[in-house]
Amino acid sequence: MLTLTRETGGVRDDTREPFDRRLSGLFDRALDELLRREMSRLSFLDADDREVLRRHLADFVARGGRRLRPAFVYWGHRASGGSPDDLGAVLAAGCSIELLHACALILDDVMDESPLRRGRPAAHLALAERHRELGWAGSSRRFGESAAILLGVLAFTWADSALLADRRRLADALEVFTQLRVELVAGQYLDLTCAARGGGDRREARLISTYKSGKYTVERPLHLGHAIAGGEPGLRRVLSAYALPLGEAFQLRDDVLGVFGDPAQTGKPAGADLLQGKRTYLLTLARERADGPGAALLDALPGTGEARADRLAAAREVISATGALEAVERRIRGLTEYAGEALSGADIPADARAALLGLARRAAQPGPAPRTRPAPQTCPAPLAGPAPEDGSACPPGSAEPAAGGAGR
Repeated sequence: MLTLTRETGGVRDDTREPFDRRLSGLFDRALDELLRREMSRLSFLDADDREVLRRHLADFVARGGRRLRPAFVYWGHRASGGSPDDLGAVLAAGCSIELLHACALILDDVMDESPLRRGRPAAHLALAERHRELGWAGSSRRFGESAAILLGVLAFTWADSALLADRRRLADALEVFTQLRVELVAGQYLDLTCAARGGGDRREARLISTYKSGKYTVERPLHLGHAIAGGEPGLRRVLSAYALPLGEAFQLRDDVLGVFGDPAQTGKPAGADLLQGKRTYLLTLARERADGPGAALLDALPGTGEARADRLAAAREVISATGALEAVERRIRGLTEYAGEALSGADIPADARAALLGLARRAAQPGPAPRTRPAPQTCPAPLAGPAPEDGSACPPGSAEPAAGGAGR
């Protein structure tokens, strides 16, 4: 068993259990060491350019995020019976995931033209503003987007460097990490093309969320830990059975926050998904259920920039009135229960089981209260298995497979 006994720093969330804070601190320290090493490779740049890279990439990685994905690497390793001697490799793999996540966020902000990330101007806008302030030639917007893309590519490169920091079972870990990156990039492409062509149904929305976010948030980090531990193939299947519904639940929670979340907590503009025309499961379900005027209101918001507060409030009212919000909340609860059931009877250490169940419970926790009155729930029966396709908690005639399952 890996034991965490030394004092750690860099804690971002004092509401966590002490063990969670120590684990997060270990990854913080490993990231700080890695980022210092990688920044030292850039000594050929002048001081101003190094400061730009430090502020918009190194600090972005070191000071932000919940370290959720590294936690899944750790518990995947622990669940697989990993050795304490593997701690360096586990920390290296967790750092690689965090750097890839930073790459995804920076590039996603460019593609979505997002103004904010973690409560601050997105990198492409901050870099464009620097271009304007210095009076440089050319388009400031073009410069900012180009420089941000390069920051994303650099984070992608540093992710490889992180994984190489400890080469224990490197071939197996690299195979998982490669698959993770392929899925992430292809999922982002699906998201981009779906938003451009319009339309799309709930199945397509779930496909995007599974590959753009769900798999790289839960399943592949668990598989990385499993690979480093040299775990049994059968246990990897158990981890997937837990991870796939949970990954969808995490994404659905993010979808709810993308519409109803408080910008002070999410670090993103209010109603960002509405303004960007995201084809999330929540919004797709709302469009399917809305009447003509309601659907037209939802479809009119993308491309309006910072929409008026009254229009955003009206759109939220449509989503709630259709029952889409409550249906998604029920689906989150059902998927979370299904993830927990996947661990029943699995031969994993008790502390790993408890930690994985605790992480699942976090996904089910509701975000800030919606700003509109939700539609009444028409079927109060508890969900016993995977959530049905329509998000209802009523016992379905035939339940759909968990996200990312057979035929995915």
